[in-house]
Amino acid sequence: MALPGSLRRQPANRGLVSHCTHHHIVVFLLTFFSYSLLHASRKTFSNVKVSISSQWTPSYLNSTALELRPYELWNSSHLFPNAEEATLFLGTLDTIFLFSYAVGLFVSGIVGDRLNLRWVLSFGMCSSALVVFFFGTLTEWLHFYNKWFYCCLWVVNGLLQSTGWPCVVAVMGNWFGKAGRGFVFGLWSACASVGNILGAFLASCVLKYGYEYAFLVTASVQFAGGIIVFFGLLTSPKEVGLPELGADEGGSVEEDANRPLMSNDDADDDDRNYSIQASDTDNQPKAIGFFQACCLPGVVLYSLAYACLKLVNYSFFFWLPFYLSNNFGWKEAEADQLSIWYDVGGIIGGTIQGLISDVLQKRAPVLAISLLFAIGSLFGYSRSPNNKPINAVIMAITGFFIGGPSNMISSAISADLGRQDLVRGSSEALATVTGIVDGTGSIGAAVGQYLVSLIQENLGWMWVFYFFILMTSSTVLFISPLIVREIRLLLHDRRLRMLAE
Repeated sequence: MALPGSLRRQPANRGLVSHCTHHHIVVFLLTFFSYSLLHASRKTFSNVKVSISSQWTPSYLNSTALELRPYELWNSSHLFPNAEEATLFLGTLDTIFLFSYAVGLFVSGIVGDRLNLRWVLSFGMCSSALVVFFFGTLTEWLHFYNKWFYCCLWVVNGLLQSTGWPCVVAVMGNWFGKAGRGFVFGLWSACASVGNILGAFLASCVLKYGYEYAFLVTASVQFAGGIIVFFGLLTSPKEVGLPELGADEGGSVEEDANRPLMSNDDADDDDRNYSIQASDTDNQPKAIGFFQACCLPGVVLYSLAYACLKLVNYSFFFWLPFYLSNNFGWKEAEADQLSIWYDVGGIIGGTIQGLISDVLQKRAPVLAISLLFAIGSLFGYSRSPNNKPINAVIMAITGFFIGGPSNMISSAISADLGRQDLVRGSSEALATVTGIVDGTGSIGAAVGQYLVSLIQENLGWMWVFYFFILMTSSTVLFISPLIVREIRLLLHDRRLRMLAE
């Protein structure tokens, strides 16, 4: 009795290893560190906010203000009358960045599918580095302080940084097929957390010389990374003569290994004519339209789910050190170091959950189970005692169940969505779909930062965690139709397997 394709596929990791070349490793590392550098510059801004606030307010109100500049000159040209207004403006810049970043993601995905991904990514990295240099270094060297100028620069920076994620996910999707995609993308999506750690390290090394040098170092490293990407990144296997995903006609096992997870498993698995690209390789595949991408199965549901989940994930990114200092009275430096455990949990969670989803050949059930545990971990973390080791353990567990699904949706699932059966004649859909998913998530994250501050100020931290639990539950609700469908397919495959035995 012939088994359906879903029951005769080779193990994901075995298929991955058999197709891995040194080109795959280079692509993995270049895309990993290119996005890490983009995240490092964002983290630098977060780490030097205290120094910037001191520099923007009169020196007699700041014990940390530099004494190198003449007192009369500085106090006649300060940007804000007090540190509270300076801090509020820095928070406004965060919101401006997130909204412009969200808008840019929708546009960058479309641009990435129509232009060379290497050009778009390199341009975004180098241009963003220049903007960061102007914002934090050049303005300080020239003693030029202007609120509207800062706002404009940060809007442009958000738009330029938005070119990163859709492009790197699309490149990874071109090189790594469904075989092992959950594990590979789970491991690879740690790039954001590594970027956070790198940004904190670079800033801490030079901050004693002035916050402008923190921006200078990260901008220089990011610009150099953009140059390396331009000359070294291969966006597709065909650039070095390797077969593209889905183009291998060596057998049904190879075909099934490259078939996207988001395909319709009820279709005929023995159709040997399946291909992600058009059959006529002489014709360049047309890029999919924005509204066409929105209509692909699962795109809208996963986008809405990611908006809720990224709200929670980014709230931990922006507010966790402040919460630890404010709620437990710990020193700011200790809170910054302890908050790293959330990223560590997310890295481990994304890798393990991606591997499990590869074994099951389904993503939604793994997400659902993780998010249900996330609700419990959020409730437990809200009642964490004033004990650093216990807090770090619960924090890592929370990061495992929240950061893991967040990494999976933004990377592996976005790649799955961009390589569905409905995109057979147009392989240029990955960046567009990724931009839609991550853009919607960024809008949720931007709105969430304001809501978190509002809830915390009026109701307290406990209600902030109740809000996180509500958003996590909403994530499960949005993907519930996909969960039901994939569980039915798992049970169907199990019945077929039992009949075959």
